[in-house]
Amino acid sequence: MKKVLTDAYCRAIEPPSEGRLEVADMRCAGLVLRVTKGGASSWAFRFRDPLTRRTLRATIGNYPDIGLSKARTEADSMRKQVAAGTNPVEAKRTERAEAGSRDFEVLAERYMVEHAERHKRPRSIDEDRRNLDKHVLPKWRKRDYRKIRRADCIELLEGIVAAGTPTAANRVHSLISKIFSFAVDCDLREDNPMSRLKKRGAEKTGKRVLDDDELRVFWRSAVEKPISHRTGLALRLALLTAGRATEIAGAALAEFTHLNQAKAAGWTIPAERVKNKRDFFLPLSPLALEVVREAMSLLPDGAEVLFPSPRSKDKSKPISGHALTVAMARLAKTMDGKWIEDPPSPHDLRRTVETRMSALGIKKEDRDACSNHKARDVGSVHYDMYERLKEKRAAFNRYAREVARVLAETSKNRRG
Repeated sequence: MKKVLTDAYCRAIEPPSEGRLEVADMRCAGLVLRVTKGGASSWAFRFRDPLTRRTLRATIGNYPDIGLSKARTEADSMRKQVAAGTNPVEAKRTERAEAGSRDFEVLAERYMVEHAERHKRPRSIDEDRRNLDKHVLPKWRKRDYRKIRRADCIELLEGIVAAGTPTAANRVHSLISKIFSFAVDCDLREDNPMSRLKKRGAEKTGKRVLDDDELRVFWRSAVEKPISHRTGLALRLALLTAGRATEIAGAALAEFTHLNQAKAAGWTIPAERVKNKRDFFLPLSPLALEVVREAMSLLPDGAEVLFPSPRSKDKSKPISGHALTVAMARLAKTMDGKWIEDPPSPHDLRRTVETRMSALGIKKEDRDACSNHKARDVGSVHYDMYERLKEKRAAFNRYAREVARVLAETSKNRRG
């Protein structure tokens, strides 16, 4: 039976006494309303299979759970599939079978394996995984990544900001934007919902620098309880080399050379542990060399790293960069005044080196070389291969003499 279906007609239709009744909608080709003798009503779409030409039926859903308007929309969509040579029943079956592969967690893992683990440093890989596990997957794990929209991204990021971690929100912003860009590159999505979206968190620019008094207190207290002597030496080395926490913590003995020659002593940090993925030679000043030698004197037999982890029997396993952050936090708890109000971090030691070098009149290009900051212009990246080894050694030696002068004032004051 054919009929121009209306909502009123669908509500009023009487169940048949036997079998089932099918009413075809004259305003939507293929759409039928099926009514059983028990009074159950459901929508279906009748079509010819594009390959076999057999007449088939695709289920749309029950009435009135699915109203007339939505049923027509679904039927129109299926009709377009048939016109394009697709069997709607097979398409739906395939959709259900592939549903799990479209979960966001599957896309995220592909990104980690196919992009992050091939092109990022270990520290960045670990940070990505932490942010995924803590901030993203609990919300989006089973979400279809094709259906995540801009509003969903904003909601996720605003939730992180509201939790009091705006910096984390910005890191997650960058991460999910890269994941969606990866999806676009792999033809898994047609767009990146993060495109041109401004970061939601307001980050503070670090300005913390240790003054003379703080430097003296730091040097003395870093190797005293509650900080272990070995970790304290790692912090001292950070103050003398401007090394990043992960670079200091992961230093291997094989990376140090000419330790018996003060004018040639150095530390080569391999590319896989350096932010810009280039081997970096760091000349050791006499004061830094003393710290390295002292740290070596504390090593157990067979150790392969300068600062081995006390929690592992593996002598090649170093402490983590986070251990230096924890040590600085513990140090702050033993202090008062400015240390409590604005406790410094390992990165603030790096900033202290840069700032004090600047105060000594050391040229910016030499300071940048000491901190391993690479200029991004074409000439610097592709043509200027000069490593400024002589200038770096001179800068570190001059800075170390300044540190020694500041520390010597403590001894004079104590004798007085």
